[in-house]
Amino acid sequence: MSKIAISIGDINGVGIEIALRAHKDIAQWCEPIYCVHSEILESALALLGKEEVFDSVLRSMCFSPPAVGFLENLRIQAGEISALSGAYSYESFMQAVRLAQDSQCDAIVTLPIHKKAWQLGGVPYVGHTEALGAYFGVHSIMMLGCESMFVALFSDHIALKEVSPLVKDSDVRDFLVCFARSVCLNEPCCVLGLNPHCGDGGLMGNEDEEICRAIKEANKILKKDLFFGAYPPDSAFSPLNRERFRYFVSMYHDVGLAPLKALYFEESINVSLNLPILRTSVDHGVAYDKAYKNDASLSLTSYFNAVKYALKHQKNKKDFL
Repeated sequence: MSKIAISIGDINGVGIEIALRAHKDIAQWCEPIYCVHSEILESALALLGKEEVFDSVLRSMCFSPPAVGFLENLRIQAGEISALSGAYSYESFMQAVRLAQDSQCDAIVTLPIHKKAWQLGGVPYVGHTEALGAYFGVHSIMMLGCESMFVALFSDHIALKEVSPLVKDSDVRDFLVCFARSVCLNEPCCVLGLNPHCGDGGLMGNEDEEICRAIKEANKILKKDLFFGAYPPDSAFSPLNRERFRYFVSMYHDVGLAPLKALYFEESINVSLNLPILRTSVDHGVAYDKAYKNDASLSLTSYFNAVKYALKHQKNKKDFL
């Protein structure tokens, strides 16, 4: 049975409750290894008022806790941004990474962190993707979606004003080739332009001409027509296009993820590509407003899909370099 390391995310958010509620199902598919201290989960159970309900679940869990020197000061503060919770979620994540790097697990799945808490906790990265890229010394590609639609991001967590200077044909070409190899792409992929109407022949910028050149060069390198475009971003996700394409590449974060989340918010996951390990994640935040309230609306779908994707694709992780 495959082993999946689970980083617990921000302990002040919904991650722990998701892990506890989903464990019985997840344990039927794989051997989950939770990167958290059992004492933290026991505290969470007390806050949820579920000690008796989840007692057998807790005893069946396998732990690989991160080595931290501040555990005695760490307390769950439901719905609060905390430097210690940020630092702990990062250490949990890095423990999962080390397990994967040492081949003690087949992939890692991450529960949600809070970016501000990471910053307060002294973590020098915006999020998981950037941390993985820095750790392995490569460009980590962020792809989000579900089996119905996946969106890869040429640029992700940067300011919009910084995107345009990055759109050069050689850089976009290299990204497309790397992405295709990372996901073993064997079906057509729609590449979005940057400007309204793809620049209207240069009337609104020439970045889209760079994208079109990159597409031709990437297909030539791959010896197959896999990438098509550039498509105007406002119509790229039309029903007709979604019948033709399951994979999309967006030049920046929001134009690609807005339609994805409108269509598949609860189903969507986050995947980090171009790495020697496979990392998947839920595609939602810490939901502080729902934390430790036994909220019946709390969905497990994204978490289930993240684990299923990891199990399905972990055998191809060596192709992600």
